Amino acid sequence: MFSRVLVANRGEIAVRVIRTLRELGVGSVAVYSDADVAARHVGDADVAMRLGPAAPTESYLDVDRVVAAALASGADAIHPGYGFLSENPALASACEANGIVFVGPPVAAMRTMGDKIAAKRSVAAAGVRVVPGSDEAGLDDEALVVAALEVGLPVLLKPSAGGGGKGMRMVRNEAELRPQIESARREARNAFGDDTILVERYVVNPRHIEIQVLADTHGNVVHLGERECSLQRRHQKIVEEAPSPFVTPEIRAAMGTQAIDAARACGYTGAGTVEFIMSDDRPGEFFFMEMNTRLQVEHPVTELIFGIDLVELQLRIAAGEPLPFTQADLSSVGHAIEARVYAEDPARGFLPTGGTLHRLVEPSGVGVRVDSGVNVGTVVGADYDPMLAKVIAHGADRDEALRRLDAALSSMVLLGVTTNVGFLRRLLADEEVIAGRLDTGLVERRGDALGAGEVPDAAAVAAAVLPLLDARGADDPWQAAVGWRHGGPSWVRRRLDVPGRGTVSVAFRFHGGSAADAMIDDAAPRAASVVAGAEGVVRVTLEGVATPMVVHRDGGVTWVGIAGSAWPIRDHNPRADHLRPDAGPADHGTIRSPMPGITTAVLVAEGDLVAAGQTVAIIEAMKMEHTLIASADGKVTAVHARQGQPVGLDDPVITVSAVDLPHERENPNRDESEEQP
Repeated sequence: MFSRVLVANRGEIAVRVIRTLRELGVGSVAVYSDADVAARHVGDADVAMRLGPAAPTESYLDVDRVVAAALASGADAIHPGYGFLSENPALASACEANGIVFVGPPVAAMRTMGDKIAAKRSVAAAGVRVVPGSDEAGLDDEALVVAALEVGLPVLLKPSAGGGGKGMRMVRNEAELRPQIESARREARNAFGDDTILVERYVVNPRHIEIQVLADTHGNVVHLGERECSLQRRHQKIVEEAPSPFVTPEIRAAMGTQAIDAARACGYTGAGTVEFIMSDDRPGEFFFMEMNTRLQVEHPVTELIFGIDLVELQLRIAAGEPLPFTQADLSSVGHAIEARVYAEDPARGFLPTGGTLHRLVEPSGVGVRVDSGVNVGTVVGADYDPMLAKVIAHGADRDEALRRLDAALSSMVLLGVTTNVGFLRRLLADEEVIAGRLDTGLVERRGDALGAGEVPDAAAVAAAVLPLLDARGADDPWQAAVGWRHGGPSWVRRRLDVPGRGTVSVAFRFHGGSAADAMIDDAAPRAASVVAGAEGVVRVTLEGVATPMVVHRDGGVTWVGIAGSAWPIRDHNPRADHLRPDAGPADHGTIRSPMPGITTAVLVAEGDLVAAGQTVAIIEAMKMEHTLIASADGKVTAVHARQGQPVGLDDPVITVSAVDLPHERENPNRDESEEQP
């Protein structure tokens, strides 16, 4: 076994690998960028080495800096985690050249499986079934259009390099093909440095099933069953489980055999995952999609049902040890489900968010595991993937695992950053999910029903009352601002900006102690009480119904967390009314950034005429592009953002005057070809 291992990653996977190293008595080395100097994985490791600036290309994606850190720290092995350099053969080659063990497969296997075109050819030669589509490299845009039409629409455009859903596009009609190919290339180039795109037949009602494989350097290869990964948004997984509620023992055996064949075909060693796609309509038909030559994000569900540590097995295989079991020795127990907790806003199409974590309570209990990479004080920025943690539950069967996972999520508190925890609970309660009727389009179909939970009145009352409670102990009751009057209490009114509800008026009057009356907008007064305890714990009672919550006040924002959901409720600023997008014609067309990120393209200039639906700018965060479009015809009256510069959530990017401009429209010099229908 190794004496010291450098973990070439960050966040929850770095924390998770360091935990196993500690259990094995192996020294751990963390690496960090300037943005992560106070990150949890840095504090958990025995040694931490600075890589460079926050930009991934100058830190976590810089092979030379990572290898130099390993050499300087005396590490004899590098564990790459997932993402970043984990599937980059350049790191494995550099390790080999410098006498460092790479905890992963051989360089040749990485190159074969890292190129989706080469991977399909390799496994097809070994008898593994592949999705029909193009497998030619170097196709230009027109050739890709021809290939897509030959395969038959709908098709899936996929980057040949990389994964994680970045650069993937599903195209249903011919008119979308060219612009989607251009967009897929641009995103793939930004994410992986390679804009090669392949075309595959889109499988209707697809289920995403993957097989975990382990292969040692002594010729032994086994599989550890399947994971169901069909619950996705933007082609990225959000809930995974093992075993699949859809796969039969016969299909499991067949898929397992093909996964082993795929691994043997490329000379694989270590832990890897072979991904298959299958249709709900044809349960006996499945196709190879790709092989991930690394540990998967969702590996904990396999660990829980098999009672193993995949990271430990990775390390032992890399150290030259044989697998401690054969296929016949392996059997699973129970069911496990994982939910990924992201810093993202389901109400805004799951766009990444950011901020500082002010309150954090991670769930615990029987059958519950949390893999987390954050602490109180963690700053979530736009430089890296928005995943904060994973909550995993194991039960005797699927129903018990679902119940335990929902209970765990309901007790989770994350204040300071908008997350998807409330959305996850609504998703797990969906009747299709409960029944196990899953496919990769389910989340998109459910849309609004799962998106944003309504902010309850109790949260608004807490946000209105709590900032004033401390003032009740003031020596001068006239300065207490809680409605004290010589003749009895009067109403105190506060206006709040509540997510999904707009500006809300909350009025209340105190009767002594915690008792009060509360009135929301024009509704009838209700008996209320607000009791604040330690660590931000608050109980709000309205008409006898008590709601426990955790609250944190940050400037003019009150974060309120209830049963896993959390909302930022802002003190209303009347002076800012004229800056609101709906304040009047002059600002009616202000297009704002839906997420913190970088402005990668500004496609209009001040004075340009634009049409409704026209693309005006592109924002990128965490290697994901988001296109900003004009909502109405008009004239660009201001360009607030600059290409290559950062923008914050809701920052103005482009302002378009929505007033009618007949004299402009009649301008004979206007190029009508620039308008988009």
